[in-house]
Amino acid sequence: MAGNKLNKSRRQVRLSRSLGLALTPKAQKHFDRRPYAPGEHGRTSRPKESDHKIRLKEKQRLRAQYALREKQLCATYEYAKKRPGLTGEVMIETLESRLDALTLRAGFSRTIQQARQVVVHGHLLVDGQKLDRPSAKIKPGQTIQVRPKSQALTPFFVAATGAHRDVLPETPTYLDVNLTKLSFKLVTPPKRAEIPVTCEENLVVEYYAR
Repeated sequence: MAGNKLNKSRRQVRLSRSLGLALTPKAQKHFDRRPYAPGEHGRTSRPKESDHKIRLKEKQRLRAQYALREKQLCATYEYAKKRPGLTGEVMIETLESRLDALTLRAGFSRTIQQARQVVVHGHLLVDGQKLDRPSAKIKPGQTIQVRPKSQALTPFFVAATGAHRDVLPETPTYLDVNLTKLSFKLVTPPKRAEIPVTCEENLVVEYYAR
């Protein structure tokens, strides 16, 4: 089990260096020391990337930050382009409305992978009802809290102290978080300007629209 976790951690570090952004707190430490791509040629200058490769990389950056499968991100694009507004912004706002993403933003975990596990293992209640689908879209006004039976577990005891806030972005204003009670409420729909995601979403749209 420990070896499996170590391998996953190493993969995240390598992916972070490849994409040029830290995907986990541990990856950030490695990235600070080695801010270049992995491999023997990582430190050297590389040929100019093609427009296609630039768009592809930006799509991969967005996908990695939400830890999505390609099919999931593509489906989000198809949904967003049918909605009013800029497709790229709608994409990210839709992704940010996912239960796992909001669980991370609220400070209940340190990484999106950990947030997903919290959801899948059935530790969360949405408006008092158990919900274990990470992709579930949360609506403004809904309240999420850790199940009373789960609150004594070590990961949530740690989260309640605010221990994860040192590695997470500032809590966005669309969330009203009460860490001591291990609960949060989505106050308003997430807006792109506030969402702490590194992405030039227009490049992602161009990738899918090709």
